[in-house]
Amino acid sequence: MSSEEIEKIVSDYVERQGSIIAVLEAVQNRYRYLPEEALRIVARQTGRRLVDIYGVATFYKAFSLKPRGKHLISVCLGTACHVRGGQAIAEEFMSQLQIKAGETTPDGEITFETVNCLGACALGPTVVVDGHYYPHVTRSQVGGIIADALAGMERDDGAAGARLFPIHVSCPNCKRSLMDYDRRLDGHPSIACVIAYDGRKGRLGLSSLYGSRASEVELEVPMNEPCRFYCPHCHEEMPHYSNCVECGSPMAALYIRRGCAYEVCTSRGCPGHLLNLDQPNMK
Repeated sequence: MSSEEIEKIVSDYVERQGSIIAVLEAVQNRYRYLPEEALRIVARQTGRRLVDIYGVATFYKAFSLKPRGKHLISVCLGTACHVRGGQAIAEEFMSQLQIKAGETTPDGEITFETVNCLGACALGPTVVVDGHYYPHVTRSQVGGIIADALAGMERDDGAAGARLFPIHVSCPNCKRSLMDYDRRLDGHPSIACVIAYDGRKGRLGLSSLYGSRASEVELEVPMNEPCRFYCPHCHEEMPHYSNCVECGSPMAALYIRRGCAYEVCTSRGCPGHLLNLDQPNMK
């Protein structure tokens, strides 16, 4: 780390963003914390008082004044997650990592923290690893999540609207799992469906990483043409409860749990998808 490097990072963001928070995020993304020297440079280049910069850096929990690990694991202890066992999840992480909340493992690999809310209350208990969301976490999954963190995932350092987390879906009709553990996309089991177009049927594999557009399509369908989605087990058609806000085509609803559906646009090539957390018909 050099003063010249920090000067360049700060200068670039001051010119492009102008926001103190954006500048501090850029510095932390580079060094995994905010060095004192960086705070002084930010104050000087933005014309703000050092005490003001320090105030921002200490007000937002996303910032750290001491080095963090290569990977950050956050467990939500907000009300919704807490009542579903969030505290037990946090305790399991601390036990396996052998550190307390707010600390970093001796090898510098993982920093563990607890937070008041991650903005995904319906998916609790929720854990986030380097920006990737894990919903409905159980104690038995903690070891696997730590392994995922150590293996490394592409970071999502707060890009607007970017929330990537794996989901597990079932058929709304027969309730059998649609997860295909033999065919993976984005490093996770794919979601297996059957689609029909013009009298023909074929397999469709969707990424189970919510937010990803990755898919595998065996049936040749013209772009922007809607298909019909079917369950590969009971062969019933997936229900439609809403239309895509992108193109207006029907959305195929896949079951997550009661009152929660993963809705996918049926039009080939359309990126429309929705995690519908208030779907009364999904029982």
